[in-house]
Amino acid sequence: MNIIKTEIEGVFIIERTPFNDERGYFSRLFCKKELDSAGMCSDFVQSNMSVNLKKGTLRGLHAQRDGFEENKLVSCSRGKVYDVCVDLRKDSETYGKYVGVELSEENGKMLYIPEGCAHGYMTLEDNSQVVYFVTQYYTPRSEVGYMYDDPFFAIDWPIKENLILSEKDKAWDYI
Repeated sequence: MNIIKTEIEGVFIIERTPFNDERGYFSRLFCKKELDSAGMCSDFVQSNMSVNLKKGTLRGLHAQRDGFEENKLVSCSRGKVYDVCVDLRKDSETYGKYVGVELSEENGKMLYIPEGCAHGYMTLEDNSQVVYFVTQYYTPRSEVGYMYDDPFFAIDWPIKENLILSEKDKAWDYI
């Protein structure tokens, strides 16, 4: 695994190292020892998968609070997504800034999102599948969300029109 620091403290891009042969390939999704040694929390308690049928589907921006903040390790196992982490830690030098990275089965990249950050992604292909590990159980009463197009974050999403969002994601407040 190749672990790359980003401009936001605690946010990492991880490149998987596939082992290829005539059968296909093998690669690790995470290694506790490597993540821990890089300063990431790898005490995952839940793994989630999201199947997205259409290009232009946008999920997020989501986070949990009130003692249920979570770290996430996000990968794309099929298709292609633009994955975003927004720093919501008010004491951070990068408060309100974001890191965006394309994740796909082909490029093997993953995004590590620390506590105190919001997460969202946009599908860049039909039938994209996202798999992610979290360090907290989903707790609905602690869920918070933010508008994907909040001018405070100024996220440059790759697709601008005809987006597919849930009713919940359309109703979040702006900062």
